[in-house]
Amino acid sequence: MKYDKLIRDKIPEIIKNKGLIPVTHIASDEEYSEKLKAKLQEEVDEFLEDSIQEELADILEVIYALCDLYNIDKDRLENLRKEKAEKRGRFKNKIILDETKTVIK
Repeated sequence: MKYDKLIRDKIPEIIKNKGLIPVTHIASDEEYSEKLKAKLQEEVDEFLEDSIQEELADILEVIYALCDLYNIDKDRLENLRKEKAEKRGRFKNKIILDETKTVIK
């Protein structure tokens, strides 16, 4: 079976333990970036389909890998999240913007 997708580091060993032979290669930085972005989309799609904690954990794992790849400090990322929450709010109040209208003077 063909996959052509980024996998977690221990997956080849898990495949071997099932009596199969994993065929793998190490990605270049460019390919790794592309595959991480594709993996993020895959994990988000899985969460949208089945909204469970494990899927959110997978999304976080990919985000952390992207931070490592792009030299983004995870603490700085969290601080940016907090700053945006302070300036623009969160999503706690469940507000839906239906439209905007022009004020007539």
